[in-house]
Amino acid sequence: MMKKIFKLLFGRFFIVAILIIIQMSIILSAITWLQDYNHWVYFASLALSIVIAFFIIGNRTNPSYKITWLIVILAIPLFGGILYLILGNKKMSNKKQTKYRPMNKVVREINRKGEIVFSHLQELNPDASAQSNYIQETTGYPVFQNSPITYYASGEKYFPDFIAELEKAEKFIFMEYFIIEKGEIWNNILELLKRKAKAGVDVRIIYDDLGCIETLPANYYKNLRKNGIKAYAFNRFIPLVNARLNNRDHRKICVIDGRVGFTGGVNLADEYFNRKKKYGVWKDNAMMIKGDAVKSLTLMFISFWDVLSNKVEKLDQFIPLTQNSIDNPSTGFVQPYVDSPLDNEAVGENVYLNLIGRAKKYLYITTPYLVIDNEMIVALSNAAKQGIDVRIVTPHVPDKWTVFSLTRSFYLQLVEAGVKIYEFTPGFMHQKVFLADDEFATVGTINLDFRSLYLHFENGVWIFNDPVIKDIRADFDKIFVKSELMTLQKCRTSGITKIWQNFLRAFAPML
Repeated sequence: MMKKIFKLLFGRFFIVAILIIIQMSIILSAITWLQDYNHWVYFASLALSIVIAFFIIGNRTNPSYKITWLIVILAIPLFGGILYLILGNKKMSNKKQTKYRPMNKVVREINRKGEIVFSHLQELNPDASAQSNYIQETTGYPVFQNSPITYYASGEKYFPDFIAELEKAEKFIFMEYFIIEKGEIWNNILELLKRKAKAGVDVRIIYDDLGCIETLPANYYKNLRKNGIKAYAFNRFIPLVNARLNNRDHRKICVIDGRVGFTGGVNLADEYFNRKKKYGVWKDNAMMIKGDAVKSLTLMFISFWDVLSNKVEKLDQFIPLTQNSIDNPSTGFVQPYVDSPLDNEAVGENVYLNLIGRAKKYLYITTPYLVIDNEMIVALSNAAKQGIDVRIVTPHVPDKWTVFSLTRSFYLQLVEAGVKIYEFTPGFMHQKVFLADDEFATVGTINLDFRSLYLHFENGVWIFNDPVIKDIRADFDKIFVKSELMTLQKCRTSGITKIWQNFLRAFAPML
């Protein structure tokens, strides 16, 4: 117990949190003093808040995000505008956006070769081609065939194949993860990566600095570099109050030699593989992709890497001229895609909405958080009211109590509309999957919450008419057996709980 308390008090997260609280106190105290000292400062602060309020009303962000900040400004008009300038801007600086955009252009140029597959899809299923076209138009990443997928319904099933493929690496290993944590899993992977780097394999790692604030020491990337591993911490966390804290790299990508790629919900930490149990059984998933679609995962990583390294490499050198022979070529359609906070396009949410709109028989969803805007509530409710079997599975054991309470606040409205809500009773549900009609699916990193949908860098894989669909369906069938159906009676809460949940919903975009 004392060891945990010591780790908390002297850990990186606690120290940084204290520094940020001190900074906020100093800023607000200084503003208060200036307002008392000079009435013109008082009126200037008030005028700034009014201007910011009109700016918020007119911008193109999500209405829920607007409402939250308008509440803040109305509640504390003297400080609200200043707080928005410090914390409310959910976009990266213009300088950083300028760095990212050229690489997106290069990716689009390289990917202009998917017309034949898309034409085939268009002839086969107009609904599917419309969804696919949206993804390519907004992200630049095309649809592929000849890309067999292996689906893993848990980290435990995923790990042996992951290690086996890493062992086969001859040219490069690219890894990008939101969380890496020292422990049994990462220690095994790290030893393998060190050995591969020593043998001349190009090993590169990107991890999110804030995502790893409690799991890795500061400047851990320097330790990796000492072992021959090229590494960057994305958006390095500096204890200064600013909006940069909003934008995180939540993606999970591993590419090996351009021939095989992995993605899904699994981070590289022991709890994701149930080597330790903080929240009961950790339910997650992952996918191994081979064949043509690996090209997109490779481009996702290397275009990000070039921005971090301030270098521009020839992307073609990482793409095999001819794909390795595939033992079991897939006739299904596979389309990896990305979502970014650099534009005004909520790609992740729109992919979900497009899939909801195409469902005819059933729609199954797993998500660790259910913090959704009005558009998503209406889409899910309308689908259920049309007689579509809409089911959503969330955790029963939470990792964050406030977000768990917020998630439960959406149950009643959805259940009243006919949506079936389940809680995964053995523990924490972390996978992010949409499945419809044994035809469509999307698997990736995108949670049903404001951070994933609007603030983070994310990735997913859209799938149509692929054999892997049956494996995803089998996973859902097992999940439902282990989950508790939330009835209307269970969804109704006491007056105090409802007030608390409504308060949280007012500030949902910030949580």
